Amino acid sequence: MSKVPGGWVRTTLEDFIEIKHGFAFKSEFFSDTGDYVLMTPGSFYEEGGFRDQKGKTKYYSGTIPDGYILNKGDVLLAMTEQGAGLLGSAAIVPENNKYLHNQRLGLLKVKDISRASAEFFFWLYNFPLIRKQINEQASGTKVKHTSPDRLRGVTALVPPLSEQQKIAKILSTWDKAISTTEQLISNSQQQKKALMDKLLTGTKRLSKAIDPFKEYRFSELLEIDSKTLSNKFNKDFEFDYISLSDVNNGYISDKLKKYTVEEAPSRAKRVVHKGDVLLSTVRPNLQGFAKIEEKHDGFIASTGFSVLTSNKNVCSDYIYHYVFSKHITDQINSLVAGTNYPAINSSDVANLVIYCPDYKEQVEISSVLNISCKMIQLLQKKLAGLKQEKQALMQQLLTGKRRVVV
Repeated sequence: MSKVPGGWVRTTLEDFIEIKHGFAFKSEFFSDTGDYVLMTPGSFYEEGGFRDQKGKTKYYSGTIPDGYILNKGDVLLAMTEQGAGLLGSAAIVPENNKYLHNQRLGLLKVKDISRASAEFFFWLYNFPLIRKQINEQASGTKVKHTSPDRLRGVTALVPPLSEQQKIAKILSTWDKAISTTEQLISNSQQQKKALMDKLLTGTKRLSKAIDPFKEYRFSELLEIDSKTLSNKFNKDFEFDYISLSDVNNGYISDKLKKYTVEEAPSRAKRVVHKGDVLLSTVRPNLQGFAKIEEKHDGFIASTGFSVLTSNKNVCSDYIYHYVFSKHITDQINSLVAGTNYPAINSSDVANLVIYCPDYKEQVEISSVLNISCKMIQLLQKKLAGLKQEKQALMQQLLTGKRRVVV
């Protein structure tokens, strides 16, 4: 057990806070619009913080009992694990007179404001060491639950009020930097989408060419699944394997598994090379698409992908950007509509329609969109760094390993 920093106490939290149950609002008064928003476990990020559910937001139009309209700055705790890692997650209410204190959520109340800061306890409940205790004390098998008493029964290191406030201020400043970067990423993604809508449809032309875009099928421009891992390979031949779960929205995981031919999954068949484009044929509406870079050359991909290899005079980067376009999305959605297991086959992929300018303009369009992608990637790298640094800072500040000056 670690040493208790000077002036701090190692204690359970009953002496500092109360946690109040939410109200069971009647589902007959739930609606898609209204003045009052129902807070639910979906209103929390797993790592902590308020999540705007946007289109999934539920409103309430019935009578609201006293004491269940939340105030800006209130701290709520998720007492049901609807998603992995959600149990015990804390969120701060962003507005007055808009959000309702629903069941399965605990409202944190400080007993004595001269001893405790609610914002400090927000950070404490989002600290991995505290979350671990909450999970260990939870009940339920398929869905874990906790209670106000269990939440207050966790053991933590608590500093004096002045340090609580300074720690909360430092971590909140870090959170604002993260939120700002997330917003920059969102704005950049919207700008890229607007560019794609113009450039990939010919609405905006980059060259002086006046020739219209031409319509093609994928099969006219691309080789589809042209290279396959055969039985002729030595059974001890080792390769990096790209599974469906390794690809997400343009990115291939840096942590790929290695297999020999003998031990490889049966789906490990598609040989990929630099410039190829992976298009997931399983749940293609989730856009598990990516471009094969030089570092992936010669890797093996799952047969859950179609591998698109550009013919001569077709720019592979243009194909990569086009598979994310609204035009392709609409075609895929029409193919999987009404199916319980959304999937398409090689024939469906071959028949997808694409509009192309000449090769020179394909390259010009791709260059513009590549710059946009690189800007987003740099911001995402910055965001990952900020999040990692925040976790390290929480570890130091919430254990007293780094003391703050007050």
